[in-house]
Amino acid sequence: MTDLTLLAPDGTTTRTPLKPPAVTDAAKPSAALTERLVYAAAHVVPRAAADNTPGAPADLDWDATLAFRHHLWSWGLGVADAMDTAQRNMGLDPAAVRELITRSAREAQSVGGRIVVGVNTDDLPDDRNELPTEQQVVDAYVAQLHHAEDSGAGVVLMASRHLARLAQNDPATYRRVYGRVVERASAPVVLHWLGEAFDPALAGYFGGQQASDTVLDIMRDAGPKVSGIKMSLLNARAEVALRSQLPATARMFTGDDFHYVDLVAGDGRAHSDALLGAFAAVAPLASAAVQALPDDAAFRALLAPTEALSRHVFSAPTWHYKTGIAFLAWLNGHQPAFQMVGGQHAGRSLPHLSETLRLANACGALEHPDLAASRWHALLAVAGVATQPTGRPGSPTVDRTVAEVVA
Repeated sequence: MTDLTLLAPDGTTTRTPLKPPAVTDAAKPSAALTERLVYAAAHVVPRAAADNTPGAPADLDWDATLAFRHHLWSWGLGVADAMDTAQRNMGLDPAAVRELITRSAREAQSVGGRIVVGVNTDDLPDDRNELPTEQQVVDAYVAQLHHAEDSGAGVVLMASRHLARLAQNDPATYRRVYGRVVERASAPVVLHWLGEAFDPALAGYFGGQQASDTVLDIMRDAGPKVSGIKMSLLNARAEVALRSQLPATARMFTGDDFHYVDLVAGDGRAHSDALLGAFAAVAPLASAAVQALPDDAAFRALLAPTEALSRHVFSAPTWHYKTGIAFLAWLNGHQPAFQMVGGQHAGRSLPHLSETLRLANACGALEHPDLAASRWHALLAVAGVATQPTGRPGSPTVDRTVAEVVA
C-alpha cells in the first residue's frame, strides 16, 4: 500500500498512511439482515458520455447503477431507491425515476432483495407562482404509488414540495392528503419526514410546531396501512420522542446521518431501524455492525468510527451530501467515473473531498484502498496538485501549495 496525499483548503498537502478495509467480503451474510430492518438509500450513476449538464434529462449508466444495488443486497441490506439520494428534485427527472423504479424492482426480485422506492409529486410542474389543488397533489402521489406497486416495490411516501406550499397556511391539509393517498395503497406504506437541512423547500413540513401531532394523527387514521416513518431531521431527541409515541404497528426508520449509532443501537426500551444514505457509503461496515447485534460493544466498535465520515459528508449545505456518496462509490470501484446527473459532482470542493477520503480511510471504509488512492491521486493531478513529496532526500517533506505546483 502507498500513502495518501491530502489537500487542505489553503492549498498545502500532507500525507497519511493508507489503511486496509475494516471489513472484507468474508463478512458477507448469506441472507438479509434480521437484527434490524436496514435500508441503504442508493444513488444513480450517469453514463459517462451523456449530456450530464444542469437541466438535461438524466441519462444513466444502467449497468453501474444496478450493480451498485446488487452490492448493497450482497451485504444483506435493503435498497431504498428513487429517493433524495438518487437526486430526486436535483436532476433525476420523472421519466428517469419511473425507469429506475421498474429496473431496480426487477433486479430486487431476481435476487430476493428488499426494496422500497420513493413516491412523490414531482410529475407536477414546479411553478412557485401557482399552487396545485389538493386533488392534483393526491392524483400525482397516487399515479406514482400505482407505478411503484405495479413494479413490485414497497412504497415510501416522500415529503412533497407541492404539498408543503399547499399546506403552508392550513396544516390540516397534510392529514387530508395523506389520508386519501394511503387509502389507495394496496400494501402498507412508510411515511417520510425530510427536514429543511436536506431541502429548504420543506421547512415546516407536517405543520411546524404541531408536526409530530400531525404525523401521529395520519398514522392513527391509517392504522396498519402505515408501517413506519423515515425521520430525517438530524435531531436525535425529536426522533426518540416520536418513536416512543408510534402505534404498535409502525416502525421508526432513522434517516439521521449524524446520530445513527445510538438510534439504531437503542436505549434499552426501543430502537430505530434504518433508512440511510450514509449506509450506502459504508455498506460493509453497516452490515457487519448489524450482524454483531445484540453485542452492543461489537456493534459500536464497527459503526461508531463511521459517524465522523457521515457528519462530514452530510455537512452544510446538507443537500450536497450526494456528491460525497458518489465520490466514495467511485473511489471504491462502483462506478467508472466521478460524475453525477446534472453536474452535481461539482457540489463539493477538492479539500472537502480530501477530508471525505481521510475520514473514510480512518474508519476502514475504503473497500479497495490501492484503487481509491490511485483514483484520488489522478483527480488531484488533473487539478494541478502534486501527489509526490518534495524536498532533499532524508529531509522532512516540504509540501507545495497548488499555486506553486501550477507555476
